[in-house]
Amino acid sequence: MTEEIFDVVNERDEVIGKAPRKEVHARGLWHRAVHVLVFNARGEVFLQKRSLKKDIAAGKWDSSASGHLDSGEDYDACAVREVREEIGLRLAQTPFVLHPDEIETGAWFAPEAVSKWVNEKPQDFASAFVLIWKLFSTTDEKI
Repeated sequence: MTEEIFDVVNERDEVIGKAPRKEVHARGLWHRAVHVLVFNARGEVFLQKRSLKKDIAAGKWDSSASGHLDSGEDYDACAVREVREEIGLRLAQTPFVLHPDEIETGAWFAPEAVSKWVNEKPQDFASAFVLIWKLFSTTDEKI
């Protein structure tokens, strides 16, 4: 399997180079990623519990779908790809088909319950999700 190549970016999200996934993570280089929050008609958010096979945040709860942009890929295309790959969602089709190498399990949660859980036990979540959820839950514009 060929190792993924990521665009390395600066603080303005401008591409300044390319590097293999392993090197990007080992050196802590800035790179592009997407996180998608999927809500149902009841307003509940679907969260995934990351597979124990993952190299980062294994076994932690995370966004509905998330992933790194391939070199040259745009954010929207990556979001569509990750939602399809990770939870099998195509144009709001359900039920989800969870990818076993990516996701251990998943569940629907009321946003208020997620906020309480993140505040009380942030260690249960991937660190990027904690940041994203706090940004999401403090915005005035909701779904």
